[in-house]
Amino acid sequence: MSETRTEATESVGVEQAVVLDARGLNCPMPLLKAKKALNELPAAALLRVIATDPGSVRDFEVFSRQSGHQLLESTEVAGTYRYLLRKKAG
Repeated sequence: MSETRTEATESVGVEQAVVLDARGLNCPMPLLKAKKALNELPAAALLRVIATDPGSVRDFEVFSRQSGHQLLESTEVAGTYRYLLRKKAG
């Protein structure tokens, strides 16, 4: 099993997003790692999650509705899923 990494950042417009690499992890690990990363971020911060688990699409949609964190982007290219989340403000 690969180890997730959250030390990287990427530019999203003028903002920086923390990058969580969850490739190779199966459900529910990408979502659990994302929840942990969001808990460590300040309000309104951006988190980019990169995953390879097809089940993560539904997981992140449901999670964003239930948690109040915004799912700003959800894309898939060649079996790699990329999500951009904004941590809720409060």
